[in-house]
Amino acid sequence: MNDDDGETGGTVRLERRGAVAILTLDAPKTRNAVTDPPVLEPLLAALAAVAADRSLRVLVVTGAGKAFSAGGNIHDIRDRRGMFGGPADQVRNAYRAGVQRIPRAMAELEIPVIAAVNGAAYGAGCDLVFMCDLRIAGESARISSNFVKLGLISGDGGLWFLTRVAGPAVAAEMAFTGRAVGGAEAAALGLVSRVVPDAELMPMALALAEEIAANPPEAVRMTKRMLQQAGRVDLSTMLDMAAALQGICHAGEESRLAIEAATKPVS
Repeated sequence: MNDDDGETGGTVRLERRGAVAILTLDAPKTRNAVTDPPVLEPLLAALAAVAADRSLRVLVVTGAGKAFSAGGNIHDIRDRRGMFGGPADQVRNAYRAGVQRIPRAMAELEIPVIAAVNGAAYGAGCDLVFMCDLRIAGESARISSNFVKLGLISGDGGLWFLTRVAGPAVAAEMAFTGRAVGGAEAAALGLVSRVVPDAELMPMALALAEEIAANPPEAVRMTKRMLQQAGRVDLSTMLDMAAALQGICHAGEESRLAIEAATKPVS
């Protein structure tokens, strides 16, 4: 990726602005359904490209058009086509080989990921929102873990991410009711860090990305690793991890330069 140049994988656009990558789902016919192979495979390829580029510091994920992502292709679900067709064991294997690769790829990213939620984020699209580290919503955003309304469950591990972000009570209410949460309510519930007018969504997401990208990159990567472990390990393990990573930071050139800049006398 070159600065301001985009790479298109059919239905996914990946572009770069300095140290920030922007991944845009762009499949208007299915409202950016991530279960379709023409979207799924380019999405995974884009995530792999971001993971491999050590010069990138932040990733912003958004959707083109009026939707972030409708999740699964409702027509394929209805007609039991593709990954939704066949006996139960076949569907199980299709999920493992298909849409479940998204949370694994997202979890492997070492850099912070910001979801810029425009319009509807339903089902697997909702799950993708909560796989991100930070979330900003436009006023028209509608976030819904609506699987139960279709007689389904979240098949891509979305409830694991939702519960970590929302807490057990809010996650249970969203999962059991399947109702859509608007931008303002999402902010009030702590599902997103802020809600902004739709026209300001990408400028705000990019401004936040650039603020993060301005910090020493390896320290940011280590901070993300610590945040991922918070709540998963006991305090003793967390302290051991913190001491080990802090030792790397103190011995590194990145920290030395940052501290020198911070302590430089003001002329």
